[in-house]
Amino acid sequence: METIQTLTKTIEFSEYISILELSYILASILFILGLKKLSHPDTARSGNLWAAAGMGLAIIFTILFHKTRMEDGTYQGIHNIGWIIGALIIGSVVGWLAAKKVKMTAMPQMVSLFNGMGGACAALISMMEFPRMQTELANQQVASMMNGEAIAILLGLMIGGVSFAGSMIAFGKLDERLGDIKSPILRFINLSFLFILFAFVIFIMFKTPVSGENWMIYTLTALALIYGVTFVMPIGGADMPVVISLLNSFTGVAAAMGGFLYNNQAMLTGGILVGSSGTILTILMCRAMNRSLLNVIIGAFGGSSAAGSDSGERTVKEISLSDASVLLSYSQKVLVVPGYGLAVAQAQHLCHELETLLGSKGVELKYGIHPVAGRMPGHMNVLLAEADVAYEKLQEMEDANNEMSNTDVVIVVGANDVVNPAAEENPSSPIYGMPVIKVWEAKNTIIMKRSMAKGYAAIENNLFYMPKSRMLFGDAKATLQKLVSEIKNL
Repeated sequence: METIQTLTKTIEFSEYISILELSYILASILFILGLKKLSHPDTARSGNLWAAAGMGLAIIFTILFHKTRMEDGTYQGIHNIGWIIGALIIGSVVGWLAAKKVKMTAMPQMVSLFNGMGGACAALISMMEFPRMQTELANQQVASMMNGEAIAILLGLMIGGVSFAGSMIAFGKLDERLGDIKSPILRFINLSFLFILFAFVIFIMFKTPVSGENWMIYTLTALALIYGVTFVMPIGGADMPVVISLLNSFTGVAAAMGGFLYNNQAMLTGGILVGSSGTILTILMCRAMNRSLLNVIIGAFGGSSAAGSDSGERTVKEISLSDASVLLSYSQKVLVVPGYGLAVAQAQHLCHELETLLGSKGVELKYGIHPVAGRMPGHMNVLLAEADVAYEKLQEMEDANNEMSNTDVVIVVGANDVVNPAAEENPSSPIYGMPVIKVWEAKNTIIMKRSMAKGYAAIENNLFYMPKSRMLFGDAKATLQKLVSEIKNL
């Protein structure tokens, strides 16, 4: 009879495990399909829902079917279900309200904040699991903590801590609550902290485990948090999209460490997808900024605000709304280059209205998108997709530059650093060598700005003083509205 009962329990446990593993496989498939759908604006919304459904499925099945084998041979499910459900409800409500209420101009801040929370979760998991692992190894009287579980815990804590602290600093800088710290010594500080972090991880792994000795894990946490701060603080505003992408990949890797730790396929797949896609995006962004990945890691880029400016009195030429409307109406090819100022003014819908109006007059209007325009990867794409701009109307930087000489008018709406000729002409400029959209090669350039203020990189833009450039001062939204009215009245 006892044998039959044991066999029954084993079969029952196996069934639970099979159901749970199948749910994780299904969740992983939904993650992959969701990520694939995110590659095009027409399917991005459904892709987001598919990935969310995969996460919901993994959570529900974990609560229902996860079993832990106890020392007496029995199996127990998850405890504290009420607390778990309560936390899920609170987190879901807060996340939903934040996503619904946040303005598009504040979207980068929200992305940094949410990404930091993911890193913090991964770090907290490691902080909780390390004492348990150390006690178990101490009871087994092993000589060191050199094993796969320790690697997953320590890397999860280190990377998660860096991601959390770095994301919080990025949030403060994007929200203009924190400034940059420009000092060459920070390069050496960052490299030193990076070396110390890895050295301390190796030290912990070779140390003999002692039950209750937790100072090492707290020290590692402090070092990771400090490095996260020193890593992001010296980075200039124009380079922030690269940093956000890199921190996003850090969070994915930290989550993957949790997947290894708990043998959780859904957590592992999700972390790998986020980590790998974030890494690929970081490499692409580095190429777009003409930076090396090593410079990103040590925080050795970002330039000073004074570099790249020219002295002496110079004048700018303005253009009236009526002249601008005539110039646009009798053009054949028009290119709009959007920037963060477009997001601030919420002028994307008027851009689309201008595109439709000029299209009715036989004018071809497209949008030139720089990879790091805005304050996070894809910022301009999201803005224009919100205004129902067709994806085919968006041109990548290389394509826009290839057609620039045949473009009659370029309208720069709130962009600055990504159209700055100093990137090609001024070796002392902090953005020197960065690929930019060469709007000065077009036949005419109209620049919409509130004032002559510098861009996010805080450097002078010689484009404003070039012979073919004309300034159209004012709020982008109000100016575009007046421009559309002028064109309609022609």
